[in-house]
Amino acid sequence: MKIAGLTDIGCCRQENQDSFCARQLVDGSGWGVVCDGMGGANGGRVASMIATASMLQYFDRQLHALRHGEEKQFLLHGFDLTNRAVYDKATSDPDMLGMGTTGVCAYVYGNMAHVVHAGDSRAYLWRPDGSIRQLTRDHSMVQQLVDSGQITREQAAMHPQKNLITRALGVSASIVPEYNRCEVAPGDVLLLCTDGLTNMVPDEEIALILRESAFFDAPGVLVERALRGGGQDNITVLLLGVERTEQPREEANG
Repeated sequence: MKIAGLTDIGCCRQENQDSFCARQLVDGSGWGVVCDGMGGANGGRVASMIATASMLQYFDRQLHALRHGEEKQFLLHGFDLTNRAVYDKATSDPDMLGMGTTGVCAYVYGNMAHVVHAGDSRAYLWRPDGSIRQLTRDHSMVQQLVDSGQITREQAAMHPQKNLITRALGVSASIVPEYNRCEVAPGDVLLLCTDGLTNMVPDEEIALILRESAFFDAPGVLVERALRGGGQDNITVLLLGVERTEQPREEANG
């Protein structure tokens, strides 16, 4: 596993309310999380920072006990705990009332990638043949209109309410995140990102940049492209590159 990430305030915001965290593990696996905060003067920044810190603590403390086949429950439980951490802060501090954050988290082990998300921060799978596939479905009002056939994907991209999300961490005491998984192979890249990227750069261009850029240069190229497109929001890009591994988890954990 190799990891590269970058976050940028963008051209129009007064602070960066995005946050991300990622870790390479000794058994060749890895994980990452990207959050896009919302609410109040500082609430969004606080919410996203609490969420990434909570997931980091959860993985550090609990990953050693994860058994093969229980990845879905592991990730969903992590989001439950993270939701509670953000919600507790939001309800105990009047200055933070109403804050929340999107979240997308991926854990890669062996030939499988496991993804959990809430909100409109996305996960993509890019393959060396140049193809790209969105692994997450936006939890947004506009996506609901697309799903019901009321508008097209092209209309959704220009919709004035495209930033209204229907699920987020921390806005209520409980949350129903969405889980997906897919097979991965050496050379594949998982892209986790906020809508500051996807609202500015079409999927096809993201795929082309990933194909033409060196892995560790790609986050900077993607962020720069989003800035040239207008940079209307904070921009966060996190790449998890799948590499060939030989060491099973049992040996890595002793």
